[in-house]
Amino acid sequence: MAQSNVLVTGASGFIGSHLCPALERAGHRVRAMTRHPESYTGAGEPCPGDVGDPASLRMPLAGVDAAYYLVHSLDSAEFEEVDARAARAFGAAAAEAGVRRIVYLGGLGAEDQHLSPHLCSRRAVESLLGAAGVPVTVLRAAVVIGHGGISWEITRQLVDHLPAMVAPRWVSTRSQPIALADVVRYLVAVLSAPESAGQVYEIGGPEVLRYIDMLQRAAWIQHRRRLPVLPVPLLTPRLSSAWLALVTDVNLVTARTLVDSMTTEVIVRQNPIQRLVPGPTIGYDDAVRQALAARRAALGGDSGTGGDSGAGYGAAPVQDGPAGEDAGGRLPRSG
Repeated sequence: MAQSNVLVTGASGFIGSHLCPALERAGHRVRAMTRHPESYTGAGEPCPGDVGDPASLRMPLAGVDAAYYLVHSLDSAEFEEVDARAARAFGAAAAEAGVRRIVYLGGLGAEDQHLSPHLCSRRAVESLLGAAGVPVTVLRAAVVIGHGGISWEITRQLVDHLPAMVAPRWVSTRSQPIALADVVRYLVAVLSAPESAGQVYEIGGPEVLRYIDMLQRAAWIQHRRRLPVLPVPLLTPRLSSAWLALVTDVNLVTARTLVDSMTTEVIVRQNPIQRLVPGPTIGYDDAVRQALAARRAALGGDSGTGGDSGAGYGAAPVQDGPAGEDAGGRLPRSG
């Protein structure tokens, strides 16, 4: 596709708000799907639509060559059922509209691992989006480092708020974080690669790190003292998620879903995106610096910890989380 008519779901969210202008810069015509087009101020032509309402999908998908699917219901206790229903409806509507490709941002995790319900749901969505016959290009990611994303905000807030950190089991889990800029670069690039249709690519930054490594390095970059770690080997997932909800702005339902996923190692193992889109990726430290700079810019240059990082959670599907963050599940407060 040289120039395409492209629909971006979750256009006002974490990934979508950066993807829309990048697609426009690449020469594509962008339709930004949102439940609130009257208040949308980002790139692309705003268009009303809700993946939870199949009838509302006909207009945004009409005349579209490719659609980016960047939504999921992380904050819902029934997220597996909600996500499955929405993906099935979107895939069917895309097929009916003659869409030639769906691009989906999913989550890393080896097939032979015990995947969390969150990651299992991501895999189910991959299949359901293409069930009606539209080829799906899947990019699987771990933690996305960027201002406004849940996983990065949790890291930043833990560094900001804690004089010491208790050590639940997940702090030793290995992950392969990726900079927001690299995720957007890959999402744009696959649109111009016809051979990516129907393929799954794993994406990640240049380093494999434990969650505690990410916390310690983020603290060092912000010139904070190294976080003392207090091992608590019997800290259960339920207690760990309650603790996470207590010391950050993430709600309890989302915290439990995230903790379940944080016990799964998420690193690039097969079919890396570099085979299709070569080039170096941004290291973790530089990704953190970019996220902090974006936050300062969003807060008008304020380098303090107060401020608002974006929209809060709603009842409809939202977007974000570790092991494949996407468009708009930002934390309601940041600091």
